[in-house]
Amino acid sequence: MKTVSSSRPRRIALVSALFVVLGSGALAGAAPALPSPPDGLNILLVGVDSRAGLTADELKRFKAGGKGCDCTDAMMLVHVSAARDRVSVVSMPRDSLTKFPDPHVDQRSGRKHGPHLAKINAAHSEGGPSFTIEAVERMTGTPVHRYLEIDFRHFVDGVDRVDGGVPICTKDPLKDPVTGIDLAPGTKRVRGGEALQYVRSRRDGKMDFGRVLKQQKFVLNTWRTVRNSLRHDPVRLWHIATTLRAAAPSAERSFSVPEMVRLAARLGHLRTSDMEFATVPISHFNPTIEGVGSSLAVDEEHAAEVFEALRSDRPLPAARPTSTSTIPLGLGDYRPTGGTSLVCL
Repeated sequence: MKTVSSSRPRRIALVSALFVVLGSGALAGAAPALPSPPDGLNILLVGVDSRAGLTADELKRFKAGGKGCDCTDAMMLVHVSAARDRVSVVSMPRDSLTKFPDPHVDQRSGRKHGPHLAKINAAHSEGGPSFTIEAVERMTGTPVHRYLEIDFRHFVDGVDRVDGGVPICTKDPLKDPVTGIDLAPGTKRVRGGEALQYVRSRRDGKMDFGRVLKQQKFVLNTWRTVRNSLRHDPVRLWHIATTLRAAAPSAERSFSVPEMVRLAARLGHLRTSDMEFATVPISHFNPTIEGVGSSLAVDEEHAAEVFEALRSDRPLPAARPTSTSTIPLGLGDYRPTGGTSLVCL
């Protein structure tokens, strides 16, 4: 008697679900609806400093030891145009100074916090996803429609599910003893552990701005790689989305797996030239603020123009002719970058 593989029913169910998500055939009407705000979709993507789930061996190999702060090491506000023909990404450095003006309670622990100045990355440690969304909306004046949170464990696992790994590149040698990354000039495909070392690295003389640029390059090159799965291996795409989503606790505006896959399908036609990246304008460096430490002061007037463009569903405004940043080497300058310039070939 012929037996049927136990994995076959699961695969059939998964393929059927993908037909629903991608809106194919007679099942298209059952596809989950994505939010479709008239001025485009805003997604808050955060990387949380949490080592939960990494083994002792992985912590050693990836040089990820130490205690996590439950704060955000990466924070990107991603705007998808209403016409689904452009994606704009604005990174907010983790040390950007903001104010939590109202008393708030961490719903996870019951701990109460009064009004105070803080780095934007502290919002997660003080109130989790919901307070992070609230803090970003207040800081940017821009609504957040969907939220995706990724920790170290699920970042590593998600990248490991990408067929062939993700290409990363550097013009100069990159050797960071803190994260353990050691790259020669050129392009290399990396798996999860080395990818984590890369996006965490900031020992290149460019402060946190260098790490932000690495994170933007990694997002762009991951998208280019994963996009091929839409045509050749949609099941793999579903698995990647499922792995990434598993890191995030349930929140009111959390991105669901079907929504992620469906949006990826709708953006599958985008070229890298249809994507743009920038870092929120920074005016100066604050050496020390009581209760906060060193931080970056956002150029509020200039930043308002950037976020107004997102709210109005327009491309990011061009860089100003002269820099207003007092940070050495112009590292705080606002310089929108087309996705094509971030491609690793």
